[in-house]
Formats: sequence, C-alpha cells, structure tokens
Amino acid sequence: MAKKGPPALDKARVLEALAKAPGGAKRDIARVLGVKGDQRIALKRILKELAEEGTIERGKKRSYSAAGALPDVLVLEIIGADTDGELLARPQRWEGEAEPPKIYVVPGKDQENVAQLGRGERILARLTETRDGYEARIIKHLGASVHRVLGVYRQGTREGRISPIDRKSKYEFVVDQRDRGGAQPNELVMAEPLSGRASGGPRARVIERLGSMSEPKAVSLIAIHAHGIPTEFPKAAIDEAANAKQADPRGRTDLRKYPLLTIDPEDARDHDDAVWAGPDDDPANPGGHIAIVAIADVAHYVTHNSALDREAFKRGNSAYFPDRVVPMLPERLSADLCSLIENEDRPCLAVRMIFDRHGNKKRHEFLRGIMRSAASLTYAQAQRGFEGKHERKDVAKPLTDLWHAYQALAKARDARDPLNLDLPERRIVIGEDGKVKSIAFRERLESMRLIEEFMIQANVAAAESLERARAPLVYRVHEQPSQEKLYAFSDYLRTINVAFTKGQVVKPGVFNRILANVKNGPHAEVMNDVVLRTQSQAIYAPDNIGHFGLNLQRYAHFTSPIRRYADLIVHRALIRALKLGGDGLSDAELGKLGEIAEHISMTERRAMAAERDSTDRYVAAFMEDRVGAMFEARITGVTRFGLFVRLPETGAEGLLPARSLGFEYFRHDEKKHALIGDRSGTAYKLGDRLAVKLMEAAPLTGGLRFELAESRQIPKRTSKPHIAQKKRRR
Repeated sequence: MAKKGPPALDKARVLEALAKAPGGAKRDIARVLGVKGDQRIALKRILKELAEEGTIERGKKRSYSAAGALPDVLVLEIIGADTDGELLARPQRWEGEAEPPKIYVVPGKDQENVAQLGRGERILARLTETRDGYEARIIKHLGASVHRVLGVYRQGTREGRISPIDRKSKYEFVVDQRDRGGAQPNELVMAEPLSGRASGGPRARVIERLGSMSEPKAVSLIAIHAHGIPTEFPKAAIDEAANAKQADPRGRTDLRKYPLLTIDPEDARDHDDAVWAGPDDDPANPGGHIAIVAIADVAHYVTHNSALDREAFKRGNSAYFPDRVVPMLPERLSADLCSLIENEDRPCLAVRMIFDRHGNKKRHEFLRGIMRSAASLTYAQAQRGFEGKHERKDVAKPLTDLWHAYQALAKARDARDPLNLDLPERRIVIGEDGKVKSIAFRERLESMRLIEEFMIQANVAAAESLERARAPLVYRVHEQPSQEKLYAFSDYLRTINVAFTKGQVVKPGVFNRILANVKNGPHAEVMNDVVLRTQSQAIYAPDNIGHFGLNLQRYAHFTSPIRRYADLIVHRALIRALKLGGDGLSDAELGKLGEIAEHISMTERRAMAAERDSTDRYVAAFMEDRVGAMFEARITGVTRFGLFVRLPETGAEGLLPARSLGFEYFRHDEKKHALIGDRSGTAYKLGDRLAVKLMEAAPLTGGLRFELAESRQIPKRTSKPHIAQKKRRR
C-alpha cells in the first residue's frame, strides 16, 4: 500500500496556519503546515493568490497578515456577546485604523458549538455579508492556545489517549508510550500537540501531570490550569515571605486605642480591612461622624522588584473557588503577617475621614499606623449586632457607633444614586468527600452594604489625595454604556412597554428607576441581567474617565492589597506622594503605569473566567443525578440557535437548542429578543418562564442541555418558507 502524503494545501488551511504562525513569515507558515519539498511551491502560489485577491497583505520582511477587506474564510477571535447573548467576533489580525465590522457567530453543523465558545477563543469561519455586518459560520474551532492541550489521560491496550477538557474539541489525542511522561489513567495532564497522526487521531506528548481527576479538588484544578493561573510560588518568593519580620511600631501612628473591627464573609480567607466610627465632638460639625478605615500595609512587606513583588504582579490578584483560593501572596503574608487578625498588632495604611450629619465627607487624611483588631466578625454577626442582638458585649458600642455613622453615609449614597443592581451571589458548599453539598444564594445583609460604603469612601479619598498631590495613579474606571448597547436596551424595553428615550444623557439613576418600576413584576429578575449586559466592563487605567456605575468622578482601588495588585500600587503611590516612608512607588513603576493597568485588567478577567468555569462545572456535577427531571426555568438569553435558561433554585444555566422547540422553523427577532415560529407564531421571549427537562449534565465541561418539558408537535416543513414560496411562484 502506498504511503499517504500530507493533505493537499488549500486556502482555508493556509489561512488557519497564518493565524498560528508568529510573525506571519512564509517559513513560519510552512513550519505550522509541515510542508516540505515541492509543497513549498504550492504554498508560495496560494499566498500569492490570497494577496492578489485582497484576502491577505504582504508586509515588511516578507510577512503576511489579514487584509482590511474581509475574505470569505477568516480566522476570528471571540470578543464577547451582545445584549441577547449572541457571540461577537473580530478578525484576529486587524491592522486598519477604523473599527472592524460587526461579526455575529452562528452555528455550523453542530447546533450547540456557538454556545460553548468563550471570550478569547479563536475560530476559522466562513463569512457572509448581511445588512448589519457579517455572519460567521464555524469551519473549525482553533482553541484559545495552539500550543497546549489540557485533558484527561486514558490508557488503552497499546497507546494512551487524551480527552480534552475543552468542550469544543471533537477529537481525542493519541499518546505513544514514549510520550506519556509517566501519566496515569484518569489523570489531568497538559499536553503538546505533535505533527502527524496515529490510529486516526492527532498525536500529542504529555508535558505536565497536574493531578488525578478522582481527587476532590479536580474541578477547580481544571479551571485554574485551563486559564493559565499560576499556582506555585517560586522559591525566592517563599523564602522572602518566610524571612519577613513583623513591622516595628516606632515611627507609626498608634491606632491601637481604636476598637477597629474586621467584618467579612464567614468563609473569608484573609482580613485586609478594618473599620471604626464614632461621633465627631467638634461643635462646628453637629451630628457629624469620624471614621477610620485601616488597610493592611502590604507595601511594607512587598517592595518593588522583590521576588514577592514580581510574583504578585504576575498573578495580578487572588482567584477564589468553592474549594480553594489561589492567593496573590504566599500564605505567610496573606493569612498571617498582613491579615488583620483579632488581638494582633498589625501595620496598616489608614484614612481618617470626617463626615457631616448628612454623610457628606468634609475632609480626610492618610497615615501609616499600627493597629489591633478588637474583633473579627462575620457579616451575620455584625448584622445581629446592628439589630441589638449583640453576641459579644465587648464590641456592642463600636458596632452601634458604626451603624449610626453608616446611616448618615447611606443618605449621601442615596443622593448620589449609584447603579443599584440586585444580582444574588451563589454559594457552593463542598462536603468532606469533595462533592457539592449544597448550592444556595447568599443572603444580602445591610452589614455588607455598610462595609461596601466605607470601602468606597476610602477608595475615593485615595484618588482625591493623589490627584491633590499631582501624583500619577492607576484609577478604577467604568465607562458609560455605548450608544449601541443603549439602543438595544431601548428595543427590549419597548417589547415590555417600558419607556426609554433614545439619545438621552444616561446616568445610573435612569437604570435605577426602570429597575424600581419592574421590581414586583414578571420582568424584575431578567431586567437586572439586561441592565448588567448594557454596562461597560470596569477596568484599570492611568487616565481618569470616572466610574459610571458608582456615579463618581474619581475612584481608585485602595482597600484590598492582599488580593489585588492594583491596591498595592495605590498604596505605594500614597506612600511616595504623602511622604509616608521610603518604600513608595518607584520611578520605574511611574513610567509603566499604563502597562501595569493593562496587565492587571487582564489578570482580573482571567480570574473571573476561571471562577465562572469552576462554578459551572460544580453546578453541572450537582445536577448530574437530576438528568431527566423537570424544572421551571426562565429565559435569560435568546439567540438564533436556541434559548439560554436559568433555574431559580440553583442559578444553573444551560442551553435549550432551537431544534427542540418543535417541528417548525423559528426565526430570531433581535428587537423583540424572541424566537418566533414561522407557522404557529409561538414566541419564546427573554424573561419568559418555561417548563424544561434536563437532558444532559457534563461536569467535565460544565455544560447543561435542556429541552421543553412538552415539545410542540407541529408538522415539519420540507423546506424553509422562502424556498417554498419560490417553488409556488415557479
């Protein structure tokens, strides 16, 4: 039998290789394709044809890139979703100055593959121009990384196989015995794809063993490694943390006379903020309040360009999962020296603020101090104290004074009218066996709002002090919604008879009034989701554009330096600007604030995506033994290929494919946010309640698939309406 040669080259394969080739040079493209000899001539011909037809452009140093005009086949990157949950993409390579056209991703042969794509994923797609931009149908999913595969190792009789964790992957990888790297059956591994095929499948080599899938913490492990979150601290950082000494109180302002309290969730892993408030005895401020917010002085232990600093910057923030935390700092610091533990002296950076009786801040000052927490309370304990049910008599008065001060601050907050979304937070409880014990929504307590408001005031004070000192800083900014999102929001409101004037100057209060108007109606729950989708994403930036959601002109993150690098940078900036020590922001850091802001914005998104994926997998595992059960669900997203539905008890979300809605063609009405049957007129709209049946739960990928509890049995058309009409005309 003649030996098969490499597959023939075509334009689609070359474009796919161009997306994977760093720099886009012809030799790099050839290496990705594995072409040799005479095939190099064919590759040169195809590149020339693609350049002549405008699909790609030839740049300097004989490199190639995608051209400005969109070709029929192109590599795209998923950039997010619109208000309906439809995925949007952009060309992976876009050199033009103008914004690329809008590209909607629609299903290919696999009806569900679009729902499983996430931000940052890459696809090879066929484009069709439409009135609103382009539609992209998936030819091939390229994954988020072309050089690594995360999967579970299975051992066969002659060779091993890796089942990718990525739910979009349709293929298993074949692993020769020499390439298994000691991997054991049912072990999570990181693998590297190899050229060639074996036993009908692509080949791979194990490069890292990550742990057994039978371990209780495997679910979080998948999310951590899938998103590339660093887990192991380098030895130099561990050594620095181990050798760290408690701060000397000399030269610091002594705050130990104030009964500062830490108030956190019951499952908090660290305590980096403490609060105290009391009445102001200044006759010029009748009914006023003094408040102190003390924050762990992480800058004392983590100095610029130390091993601890380099690793903290690399991580950007801590990542929290139901069964573990991946901290930004080693445990010696995060859970000990920097944590404001009850009855332990701790160094802090504090802000002392004066408020009038209406909750308006009159002035503030920052100081570097030494403090001692009088009590570490949970939100529930503090709430009971605020209600007069004190469990600890020793902190009864501090809690009462704190509550009185908060009541004044709440007046100012209400007058400011920040965005007030009701987005319940799920809490997943893991049992001793590593399985999900329960899933419930956290109770929203006023003690949580109290801490939030004091932290917001401290963050504002930090930004104000740095601006007053003319010191550069990293802001926390939140842009107002785009006109495009506001138009889509207006279209949705029209479908439920809620007025919204297009083109108006939008402030958070506009959204608050809409939320209040529908609060007790059938659209209350989904309205919070729609308003959230209308918002821009908050990021870090050295240039201030304000914070729309909080309705603040200036805002910086100052209150959580144990778990956010942004706050550590702000601490150093304050230390330098206010001359609070010699370990402030360095000249090198001042010159890189833009780069720092971009990096920590990325790491924040990375952690959020990993946390969300972990939650999805735990929820899918919890629902696995409920396959076949009936539920009442609400539609939270409407797309061309199906409905996204959410179960109220657990918040579990999954896909209800359009094909399961009945034997007729359903068209997507974007403005009505609905799928509408072309024969029956049956409409499935955003916010509707449905009786659904759970058909599939996949813990490995975190996917849930539903069907209607009772599908409508409408006779199936032999062709789509427009085709049938053409036949009748003929």
